[in-house]
Amino acid sequence: MTHKSADPQRTILFPGSFDPFTIGHKSLVDRVNPLFDRIIIAVGENSGKASATPTAARIEAIKAAYASNPKVEVISYSGLTVDACHREGAAWMLRGVRSTADFEYERNLADINRNISGIETLLLYTLPEYSFISSSMVRELAANGYDVSGFLPAVSTTNS
Repeated sequence: MTHKSADPQRTILFPGSFDPFTIGHKSLVDRVNPLFDRIIIAVGENSGKASATPTAARIEAIKAAYASNPKVEVISYSGLTVDACHREGAAWMLRGVRSTADFEYERNLADINRNISGIETLLLYTLPEYSFISSSMVRELAANGYDVSGFLPAVSTTNS
């Protein structure tokens, strides 16, 4: 198991609401896995934003997807993401980019985060086959009775 004492330069934090954690999110984590010794998936808690799934349930679902990967940790946090990075000893933040609109937003966020905290952001483009998937789209489909299992990470029965 990895710990907070790991080298900050080899630790990345991936923040989000992950409501739900999709195959697009999982693809990003899997792609940075060889680059970092410690990957923290940080589920943000925002009291002003209603969630379809309780935070604890989202955390458990993500943990189940990574049960066999000791480099991945899952936490919850509130407040500024850069503060969570500092608390967890992460020098890097991971953000996914699906479109040019995402890029402009994420670039501005990366710039302010670096300016106020020194935290660097790794922007990783979503694979084309996942670029249309968003948590809000998956929630909407699920709320209307559609099977969304194809948009969610499969959990091996050996991980249960």
